[in-house]
Amino acid sequence: MTPPVIDWARYAADPEGVAREIGAACRGPGVFLLTGHGIAPSLVDEVFAQAARFFALPEAAKAPLSILNSPHNRGWAAEGAEALDPASGQADRKEAFNIGLDLAADDPRVAAGAPFRGVNLWPDQPGFRAAMLRYYDAVLALGVDLHRAFARDLGLPEDWFAPRFSAPMATLRLLSYPPAKGTPGEIGAGAHTDYGSVTLLATDGAPGLQIRPRGGDWTDVAHVPGAFVVNIGDCLMRWTNDTYVSTPHRVLPPERARRSVAFFLDPDPDACIAPLPGTGVPKYPPVTGADYLRGRLAATYGAEGPA
Repeated sequence: MTPPVIDWARYAADPEGVAREIGAACRGPGVFLLTGHGIAPSLVDEVFAQAARFFALPEAAKAPLSILNSPHNRGWAAEGAEALDPASGQADRKEAFNIGLDLAADDPRVAAGAPFRGVNLWPDQPGFRAAMLRYYDAVLALGVDLHRAFARDLGLPEDWFAPRFSAPMATLRLLSYPPAKGTPGEIGAGAHTDYGSVTLLATDGAPGLQIRPRGGDWTDVAHVPGAFVVNIGDCLMRWTNDTYVSTPHRVLPPERARRSVAFFLDPDPDACIAPLPGTGVPKYPPVTGADYLRGRLAATYGAEGPA
């Protein structure tokens, strides 16, 4: 089942038609390629350039920013620090850097120890913070906007999701995959489904990303220049009572270094994730957005995880 290419720029003129296309993709492959999104190519290029500079730093320069030192899922994850498919027995061959909602140390939510409300960790790299926050804000707005189409497709008021994404637990994640070594069982990112509501992924075009639609085999995801790979996460699958599907995906070890930029959009910490009206007999009990994300991160990092 091949992910469709959907032009978001058409939504303003044909919201019903585009919502139907998106809904079909969410019920089918669980993945689609989004063009016409309005994110400036120059901003995307700057984010990739800043990420390349950061990942090229020696480990000693990155270590003080370790995600293991953050109680809020922020900072640098070293190669081998994660295993997205623990059953495989293989750690992921990738580095990552996480950025969340940017709050000051004296923000009341930070001072109160609210879940997933903390300060970001920033490298001493000119232009890095400014570029990342511009991109974060732009893709956050796009991700929230996409929920208008989800709501319309699901027979809800178009603005139904908006109050649940007023200050979401969104994470911008820079990713770097080194070239393959050719060792048995090697994997860039193990087979997994994403945790949140929706993920928007930009890639540098290097092959490696694969999806496995329900009942199908692993399939390469084609690179469409300038498009985001959009996939449904487990939280939205649960929210829609399995109407939408969260599709397993993985990253094979690339022949050359591969970089990507993922934006994981989770709802507000106190949003109630309960099966939506009109989706049938509830299959899941209600849970808050924060509790759901905390449980998923613990499975990846062990113990309580970094959050």
